[in-house]
Amino acid sequence: MTSSLVKLSAENPDLTPAHLPMHPMMYGVIAFSILMVLLLTAYAFRSVWTRH
Repeated sequence: MTSSLVKLSAENPDLTPAHLPMHPMMYGVIAFSILMVLLLTAYAFRSVWTRH
């Protein structure tokens, strides 16, 4: 299968890899930020069960 993909890419030089809309490290920063917000949200409700 790999050889067929190499042959296909050699025949079609117009197939270029897609460019990312932002720097790859920013995806990690955004994911980390979202997970931290979720963690802080869960932490805010840590003692709700003891009040009821």
